[in-house]
Amino acid sequence: MTTLLEVEELSKRYGGLQALARVSLSLGEREILGLIGPNGAGKTTLFAAVSGFVRPDEGRVGFAGRNVVGLPPHAISRLGLARTFQLVQPFPRLSVAENVMVGAFARHPAPRDAHRHALDVLELTRLDALATRPAHTLSVGLRKRLELARALATQPRVLLLDEVMAGLNPTEVDETVAVVRRVRDSGVAIILIEHVMAAVMQLCDRVAVLHHGELIACGAPADIARDPAVVAAYLGEEIH
Repeated sequence: MTTLLEVEELSKRYGGLQALARVSLSLGEREILGLIGPNGAGKTTLFAAVSGFVRPDEGRVGFAGRNVVGLPPHAISRLGLARTFQLVQPFPRLSVAENVMVGAFARHPAPRDAHRHALDVLELTRLDALATRPAHTLSVGLRKRLELARALATQPRVLLLDEVMAGLNPTEVDETVAVVRRVRDSGVAIILIEHVMAAVMQLCDRVAVLHHGELIACGAPADIARDPAVVAAYLGEEIH
C-alpha cells in the first residue's frame, strides 16, 4: 500500500500542557484510519498540526513528497489535504450547492465549472436532492454532511474528518457511514476522529489511540478493542 501521509514524532505543548508527545502514524492509499481517545487526548490538536492550523514544536508531516510543517492551511489544502471541523459553520443564507461551490473554487475558478463540480460532490455525498435548500434549514446531521462535502469539493487525496457523527441519531449515523465509504471508494484516504465506536469498528482499516497526547496503540479494530491499555484508558469494560 502506498503511503500518502507520514506523521513523524509530532509534539505540541501549550504552556504546561503536553498536547502531543512524539506522535507517529501513517495513512495509506484508500485507507480509513480511526483516531480515538478520551476528550483532551490530543486528537483535534493532531488534525490542526497536520493541516497547518497549528505549528508543532517538533516533528515532521510528510505529504505530497515534502514536509508540510510551516505551510499555511490553504497551501496544504492545495496540495490535496482537507479537513472538517467539530463546530460546523455553513454560510447560512447560501444554498447547499453554493456552500459546496466555496470549496470547489479552490480547483475550479470559473463559476460554471465550480457549480458542476459541486453538483458531482453533492451526488457523491447524497445531498443532491437538497442542492437548492438554504443551508440554515438543514438538520444538524445534514449540516455535518455538508461540512464533509465542502471539504471534499477541494478534491483532496487525504481527508481529515473531525467527529462528523457526533450528536447524530442511529439512522443518521448509518447514512454517514455509507457516505464515508463512498468517499473512500472514490479514491480518498481518510483519518476519522470519532466517539461512535460502532461506526469506527465498521469503517476503519486501522485504529490509532491517543491518551494524554501519546499514541498508546495502533492496529486492526478487533485488536484495539481487546488491548488492555485501550480498555483502561478509553473503551471501558462495558464496551470491551
